[in-house]
Amino acid sequence: MTRIRLGVIVIVVTVLTLAGCAGSTTETGRAAPPAHGPDLPPPPPVEHQPPITTAPYPGVTYENPGVNPPLDPIFDQRSTFALDVDTGAYGVARRYLADGYLPDPDSVRVEEFVNAFDGGYGTPVEGTFAISADGAPAPFVWRSDASYLLRIGVQARDIADEQRPDARLTFVVDTSGSMELENRLGLVRRALGLLVDGLRPSDSVAIVEYGTEARVVLNPTPAHDAWAIQDAIDRLRPSGSTNAAGGLVLGYELARHAFDADSLNRVVLASDGVANVGLTDADGILDLIGDAATEHIQLVTVGFGMGNYNDTLMEQLADHGDGFYAYVDDLDEARRLFLDDLTGTLTTVALDAKAQVTFDPLQVRSYRLLGYENREIADDQFRDDTLPAAGIGAGHAATALYELELMPAAKGVIGSVALHWTDPASHEPHETGLAIGTEDFAPSFSKASPHFRLASLVAAWAGALRRDPWAADVSLREIADEVRLLYPELDSDPSVAELVQLTAESARLGGR
Repeated sequence: MTRIRLGVIVIVVTVLTLAGCAGSTTETGRAAPPAHGPDLPPPPPVEHQPPITTAPYPGVTYENPGVNPPLDPIFDQRSTFALDVDTGAYGVARRYLADGYLPDPDSVRVEEFVNAFDGGYGTPVEGTFAISADGAPAPFVWRSDASYLLRIGVQARDIADEQRPDARLTFVVDTSGSMELENRLGLVRRALGLLVDGLRPSDSVAIVEYGTEARVVLNPTPAHDAWAIQDAIDRLRPSGSTNAAGGLVLGYELARHAFDADSLNRVVLASDGVANVGLTDADGILDLIGDAATEHIQLVTVGFGMGNYNDTLMEQLADHGDGFYAYVDDLDEARRLFLDDLTGTLTTVALDAKAQVTFDPLQVRSYRLLGYENREIADDQFRDDTLPAAGIGAGHAATALYELELMPAAKGVIGSVALHWTDPASHEPHETGLAIGTEDFAPSFSKASPHFRLASLVAAWAGALRRDPWAADVSLREIADEVRLLYPELDSDPSVAELVQLTAESARLGGR
């Protein structure tokens, strides 16, 4: 099944007319600042929401980083975060719904839901990134008092497969006993086989497996020796405990041994995320591996299975390893990731990529970042090139969302977005940016682009599923209806066809 390429970094800014901003006004029409901080409304009550029944998966680990509140730009004008190209949370939600349950609210990360769909952005004419902005009045499904949504799209440049450098891939495969559940390891073997079919003869593959202990299954082998690689894949069998730290340490040793400065060097972890022998937390494992990201060896984590699944570990390892995190729940998703995306986005075009959105307090009354709670960066670290952040591959995409309340007379430039990253070849810092203006808004939601409307609906859906108190009035049923009506405008995209089914199922399960 076709899904969105991870090629666009999108920042969607949602403008809401938040009720309850009381106080006297200044000559500009802005409410006078309170004496002790921003006078912003509390979250709306959520008592009327029906309880969510989630799947009784044992041992599943999620981390709830909380929900960002509205902020007043008088007191905090800038919002800074590491860019994120993960889609794992959407894959996890798809698995829950396929099993007949609503996703665990703690598993939902808004940005990873929107990342999973094509933003419809053009590629850069020159340079690493192209930035665009569009917006419109918010849809009625978002909130009854919403005013505008603004989307900022940043498209990473693409690189044709024949132009990319050779790849040095080291697979670290979890073969512990838990990988026997649901035939997880069987799906891993099929996924790796698909990848081998998509590699060039000059690429190379190495394989490490780990259960209670880690061992080398295949030393670095040219992809043209496909029989030897496939034979090693077929010999992977589940047994023992789960020594993820041992597997990654050995995998990185092998990757360092095979390192080629002129090639793409990647470690790909395939696991259910469980770690129960040795170090079991992301920070401890990353300390053991060492600063591999600075050695230009990036880590991609791919999750399999549900029940005894550690989403938190998989996401954090990828985030700090300059890579990305994805979740595979069926062969179609394995084919998309391993055959289409992984080989197509191997070339890194930016390291430690960060975004900083600045709002004009004379134009914007309040803003709220949707998602990215665990990717927040201090404003003064935006240009700190020693701070690890995301690595962005050729053609990668991501999305961030804001809620904004504009001043009544807002017109012209209301803010700006800046991107900062390090060039992977020269290791020099680079920046680009774009002004955000009211002229970027369409006159109505229905007249905005279909991709913009899709991103808005997906964000609202994710907010409702995660029990975001500011999305208390979002109706799962209305979102499902709107997605179904939008589907024909997106050229019958198979990923949106799937979304039609998933949103309908969530409405059925959620009863609203």
